[in-house]
Amino acid sequence: MKYDFTTIIDRRGRDAMAVDALGSMPGFSPEKPKEGFDLIPMWVADMNFPALPAISQAVIARAQHPTYGYFQPPEKYFEAIINWQADRNGVTGLTKECIGYENGVLGGVLSALGAVCSQGDQVLLHSPTYVGFTNCMENCGYRIVHSPLVRDGEGILRMDFEDMEKKLVENQIHAAILCSPHNPCGRVWERWELEQAMELFRKHDMFVISDEIWSDLTLPGYKHIPTQSISEDARRRTMAFYAPSKTFNLAGLVGSYRIIYDPWLRARVERESSLSHYNNMNVLSMHALMGAYSPEGREWVDELRQVIAENVDYAVSFIREHFQGVDVRRPQGTYMLFLDCTGWCEAHGKTIEDVLKAGWDVGVAWQDGRPFHGLCHIRMNLALPLSRVKEAMARLEKYVF
Repeated sequence: MKYDFTTIIDRRGRDAMAVDALGSMPGFSPEKPKEGFDLIPMWVADMNFPALPAISQAVIARAQHPTYGYFQPPEKYFEAIINWQADRNGVTGLTKECIGYENGVLGGVLSALGAVCSQGDQVLLHSPTYVGFTNCMENCGYRIVHSPLVRDGEGILRMDFEDMEKKLVENQIHAAILCSPHNPCGRVWERWELEQAMELFRKHDMFVISDEIWSDLTLPGYKHIPTQSISEDARRRTMAFYAPSKTFNLAGLVGSYRIIYDPWLRARVERESSLSHYNNMNVLSMHALMGAYSPEGREWVDELRQVIAENVDYAVSFIREHFQGVDVRRPQGTYMLFLDCTGWCEAHGKTIEDVLKAGWDVGVAWQDGRPFHGLCHIRMNLALPLSRVKEAMARLEKYVF
């Protein structure tokens, strides 16, 4: 491969929550390992690979200029987004006017909700549910109505359209959030699924907030379909949110963007997002995005997807072969596994707390799945060198399962 996905990086003391925050957030972060075990960070959804060199080069080049005053994004910033969306997602008709800045996707979700809902309103989400949605929405006074995903005859998690419609009507819901691809389950929605969901939302005149931050990280054989591309009506009623942060591991630089085609809806969200007066772009994150959305970035992501696929294949095969009673489904996108440990815990008289702690003790810093509405689940990050994935599996086999 052209790029480095094998070097094990020492992130200690380098502003990395994944390694420096262990034990500091009870109920959220893993605990520190026992003496004699080094840490394998597998919880926070960031990557343990060196950044794309073009990103570092772009940031360094801008930082070398000795002024950092007020600025406006240049045309090439918008062109980078438009070209990336066209090349990666087949988007057509996207213009500069449709693109807006957000400090983060969750902040964008709140801006969108504030534009179309009142505090106290109920909002439809699928469960399992990304914990970030839960925290930000409940903190801001919105009430979540969950529609659980259900397994079909092949074990694939699907939307339950009958349950969705029932809850929309019973709870007088006016807005829904889609996570596409889905976190934590790793589903990449098929076109017919999105068509049926958007037809349901059209029927009940719903506003749709589509978090597509994982859109670049589909596994081979799967293709992300932007929600706004489903129909002209979907284009009108959907507010979509993206960021290079998940794709290129840039969360520490801060910088996301929204795509809204409808002028009325766009004006409402722009107004809502401006109210804090702090939702402003950082000049270095702007240059990082332009470095990421470059020809080199396209090559890097294509290699990254191969690396993630290899890691996923290894981990899923190992778990199925060695951890009897642990249900694992191969994700279609993201780099996360969502392990259902119900069968193993019942067979061995253990709780999910026991399993989590046993892994943490030997340096496997995986994450409690219960805040994601997985009753006996663990979320596991596989975006790290394959040698580390293999070491984690070996420790789990020897000390946990």
